[in-house]
Amino acid sequence: MRGVNIIEGDFIETIESLIFDVKGLTHPPNRVVAFVRYVPSPRGNRVRGNVKYVKLYSLTERYLFLKNFYPQYLHYDAVFNVEMQSVPTELIKKVYKPRERLNEMVSGRYLLDEIEKSAVTFAEELHDLSGVPLSSIGVSGSILVGLHGKHSDLDLIVYGYKSGWNLYHALRSGVFHANSIARYTTRDLIGLYKFRVKDTYMPLRTFMVVEARKVLQGKFSGRDYFIRLVKEPCEVNERYGDRIYMSIGRARIKAVVIDDSNAIFTPCSYSVDDVSVISGANVPISEVFSFRGRFCECAFKGDTIVAEGKVEQVLMGDGTVYYRLVVGGHPEDFIVPVEA
Repeated sequence: MRGVNIIEGDFIETIESLIFDVKGLTHPPNRVVAFVRYVPSPRGNRVRGNVKYVKLYSLTERYLFLKNFYPQYLHYDAVFNVEMQSVPTELIKKVYKPRERLNEMVSGRYLLDEIEKSAVTFAEELHDLSGVPLSSIGVSGSILVGLHGKHSDLDLIVYGYKSGWNLYHALRSGVFHANSIARYTTRDLIGLYKFRVKDTYMPLRTFMVVEARKVLQGKFSGRDYFIRLVKEPCEVNERYGDRIYMSIGRARIKAVVIDDSNAIFTPCSYSVDDVSVISGANVPISEVFSFRGRFCECAFKGDTIVAEGKVEQVLMGDGTVYYRLVVGGHPEDFIVPVEA
């Protein structure tokens, strides 16, 4: 089982029945970068078969769980130069693929529960609105691994650069309220803030301004949804080891976004210029990057942003160097447009 075939949005189950969600499109040889998500526990409130599971939420909670009980799923990576959560391929029992799961659900061969039916209807409506083929859509999250409950969110994935932008433009074109899709209300955003602030701190007013702009999250027929846009592996021009990453501290910067072509995808990035370092490592940063979906569509071309995160030096294969700000690994990381 080769890690190169396992990408963002997939889930992995290990030989101990731990379930991880995969991060990114580039992985070390014989390992897959992934964060533990669901773990068997007698106190769990999610049940699959005869096994109860508990969901781990914050990055800190996930890391400490592995450190205390399953340290084999932590390793220091010489390319990213950081200790990472990852799964050795020999410890993988099963890989869950979002497109295969949705195809299974729409086939009519299985009896679906109400949440599964809602996910299928949502995928079909997105197809109708955008023209994105159903073969480019998958279902992720708890539904993917059969651990959803009656209040679970709808987590869909759309694959491919062109399909991702086609869907995004369709969602921004005003379909909200005309169909079953709606943006979050003020009350919804306050509820989201209470959940997110435990892991990513931001003042409430700033959070409301940033999140209200987004269309990849909202409500479908009254149920929360999040759509993750993921490039196909063939669209990513990077193999593991092509670049070496070295942390050189933290920084807060002010900058202008000059390229937002990857701002809606997970992982996401914003090319920036006219950068001024407010505090921290004073180097010429040219990119703001994040592995986390919550930092997608935070800003667009022409926006002036303030962002805080870890500064990395990136050594390219030809010996050239650039610097990027990586957002999402620390509770105080953020990306906000200055008007927020």
